[in-house]
Amino acid sequence: MTDFTLHTKETAPGESGEFMDGATALFGFLPNLMAIAAEAPALIEGYVTLSKIFGSSSFTKGEQQLILLVVSRANECNYCMAAHTGGTKMAGVDDAVIDAVREDREIDDPRLQALRVFARTLTEKRGWAEDADVEAFLAAGFTKANILEMIVGCAVKLMSNYTNHLAGTPLDAALQPMAWEKPGTAD
Repeated sequence: MTDFTLHTKETAPGESGEFMDGATALFGFLPNLMAIAAEAPALIEGYVTLSKIFGSSSFTKGEQQLILLVVSRANECNYCMAAHTGGTKMAGVDDAVIDAVREDREIDDPRLQALRVFARTLTEKRGWAEDADVEAFLAAGFTKANILEMIVGCAVKLMSNYTNHLAGTPLDAALQPMAWEKPGTAD
C-alpha cells in the first residue's frame, strides 16, 4: 500500500491550513482523515464544503448521520464507520438503530429502515435506483428533495471512504471505542 502522510499544519500545503484549523476546532483534534486529505487542498476543501452543504439539507441531524453511516457501511469503510457511529450517537439516534446499520440488519423503525435501504441502494447501484426503490422511499414520508439531497451525502462519503481505502487511514484514538471491521477481516 502506498504510504500517505499524516500532515500537520506545518507539513501540509498552505491552502489546506484553514480547513485543518476548522477540523481541529470542531473535533478538538485533527482527525487522521483530514491530516491525509490535506495533501490535496482541493480534496480537503471539497470535503469540508460539501459536508457543510449536506449539513444544511432538510434531513434531521440524526438522519444525516445515519445516511453517512449507511453509505460508509455499504462502502465498507472502517474509519468512517467509527466516525459516524460517534456522530450518529451525538445526534441522538438510538443505539439499536446504530447497531442494526453496523451489523447490516433491518431497522425496526419503518421510516429509518426506508432511509437505510434507499441510501444503501443509491450507493450499491451507483445512483441507478429503480422506480420501485424511489416509490418506497417516498411512501415512507420522504420527498423528492430528500432523494436529491441524499446524493450530496453519498458524494461526501465517496470522498472520505475512497481516501481512507487508498490511504489505509489509521483510526484516531478518540474513535477507537467505536471501531468497526469489515466483515471477514477481523483477526
